[in-house]
Amino acid sequence: MNFESAAQDLLPAELAMEMVTLKVGNLPGMTDYYQRALGLETIAEAADGVRLGRAGTALVKLAPAEGLQLPSAGEAGLFHTALLFQSRSALAATLATAAQFDASLFVGSADHLVSEAFYFTDPEGNGIELYFDRPRDSWHWDGATVRMASNPLSPQSYLLENLDETALSGQREAQAAVGHVHLQVGEVARAEDFYVRTLGFEKTASIHDQALFVSAGGYHHHMAMNVWNSRGAGPRRDTLGLGEVRIALPGADDLGALQERLDHHGIANGNTGAELRFEDPWRNQIRVTVDSKLRSQH
Repeated sequence: MNFESAAQDLLPAELAMEMVTLKVGNLPGMTDYYQRALGLETIAEAADGVRLGRAGTALVKLAPAEGLQLPSAGEAGLFHTALLFQSRSALAATLATAAQFDASLFVGSADHLVSEAFYFTDPEGNGIELYFDRPRDSWHWDGATVRMASNPLSPQSYLLENLDETALSGQREAQAAVGHVHLQVGEVARAEDFYVRTLGFEKTASIHDQALFVSAGGYHHHMAMNVWNSRGAGPRRDTLGLGEVRIALPGADDLGALQERLDHHGIANGNTGAELRFEDPWRNQIRVTVDSKLRSQH
């Protein structure tokens, strides 16, 4: 594979977002929130943190980082981690427990045409999206651009229409996934250069010079970047908040192709054969791993 072809390669359609690591100042308090508000269970606990998830799959890792400061609103970093639910009733059950835990942490909701979403912040200010995807055959595309909007969506009506006792009682057994990760960055054009032209995501939507949405395999978006709070932000300080974004690819050859693109563009990286680590232009840490099961799921 020559460098010119490597630079044009796309990330494989089977790509999946995986566990997001958060650096936290109050590990017990944050663990309590993710367990009681979001209905996650402890998957594993070690000195480097607590992994929480659903149905045996870790979605969030809380890594203790006492002594670090909270980031300012204008810094690059996490905008939100988006947890994807397989049914409206499963989403409604978690919407209910999150609202009951602390209604002041609810920050909004929207019908995005491709999905139905509810937004919260955790006790240390990390954004969270809880969402359900509408069927793919109902999404509308204008060429390579998917139509999305932010239409009103009433949480109260959603709960009345979709919440039931079965979903509430089986909340922790209901599967969920990290559907996408949305970042704060300093410049959208630079984000597009890195995430599209270097990594190999495809651009699926944008909002002028304010936000960018990218995906692999025709999803509406696996990642997004915006400058709504952070325009002009430089590289991140070491703060509480986002620790690492994990992405899974189906094969070692996909990992190797990605490393070639990073090398071609002069992006420092470390490859163990099983995983590849690097930073985006704002020092957001990204780890890409191999999961051969992804090939059989598509």
